[in-house]
Amino acid sequence: MRVLHLSSGNLYGGVETFLVTLARHGGAGAAMEASYALSAEGRLSEELRAAGAPVHPLGAVRARNPLSVRRARGVLRDLLSRERFDAAVCHSAWAQALFGPTVRAAGVPLVFYLHGDVRGRHWTERLARRVRPGLVVGNSRYTLGTLPNLYPGAPAERVAYPVEAPDAALRGERAATRAELGAAPGDVVIVQSCRLEPWKGHRLHLEALGRLREVPGWTCWQVGGVQRDSEAAYLRELQAQAERLGIAERVRWVGQRRDVPRILAAADVHCQPNLGPEPFGIAYVEALYAGLPVVSTDMGGAAEIVDPGCGILTPPGDADVLAGALRRLVADPALRASLGAAGPARAAELCDPARQVERLARALAGA
Repeated sequence: MRVLHLSSGNLYGGVETFLVTLARHGGAGAAMEASYALSAEGRLSEELRAAGAPVHPLGAVRARNPLSVRRARGVLRDLLSRERFDAAVCHSAWAQALFGPTVRAAGVPLVFYLHGDVRGRHWTERLARRVRPGLVVGNSRYTLGTLPNLYPGAPAERVAYPVEAPDAALRGERAATRAELGAAPGDVVIVQSCRLEPWKGHRLHLEALGRLREVPGWTCWQVGGVQRDSEAAYLRELQAQAERLGIAERVRWVGQRRDVPRILAAADVHCQPNLGPEPFGIAYVEALYAGLPVVSTDMGGAAEIVDPGCGILTPPGDADVLAGALRRLVADPALRASLGAAGPARAAELCDPARQVERLARALAGA
């Protein structure tokens, strides 16, 4: 089965991590050959090619520039007439709105991958609604619960993302990584690894850590770099907040990294207290694979991934309860060890790559 995946390719986050993992495991018992059509060159296209996946550039697209849209649709139309694909998957409402009509006109089965919640109000969603897919694949029960806002009654399948387990050898680099990132030998390292977006809960995390200012023996690594102008301003706000709280010397701004599994292997606790629901949460699964107890907010994808055996879920927006959870984990190595030990099995149960790619292949074959 030959599948074409359509995406913008201009940013790098959870969706892009999923696409790269799919490229690496696309043939794992699934008889599924994946190709990728992207409108931007960057880290995603680079990593897809490194994984041996065919990448078809569509050319730069700006929705406000109709000529760029027509050109990209023409490139896609030529590709679909030149090569046979059994299905085309649009990743995001943007891709569905811009390229769904071209796929449908070519007679290729159209699939929409629901990566986040939808409300049907954004301009991309209003345009995407005009092109109804033959199948929707959702990454969580939470995201599929919002599907009626976009495609009421559409056939849908839930397939959790495939997430790769880290190389066990990374544990051997723990001391070197901690030294590189400035953690003292006995420090409890609390890590947050995600895009620099306010709804990911960075402010709440820092507010909770401010309540632990007098507690010795912890440091925080914030992993994630600026990809848009708005994120640069947000990062400056966060750094100023850490200064005001008196914890600036204990928070390390690590920036954008390609060795996140190595960083997780050197940490002790993962904390991402979302202010808005996480559609899925690859970062949680990666932390569980690394054997870290996970602290997050009790909503969205986190509530489907983190159970009491491997982490702690706190009420949304409650800095006091969040601080209490972090205080317990900093002070209690036995609790950290107990929750962390359950993580790898929980991650594999939910996101084993071979099993999840096979599930995706079966869903696409049904389209």
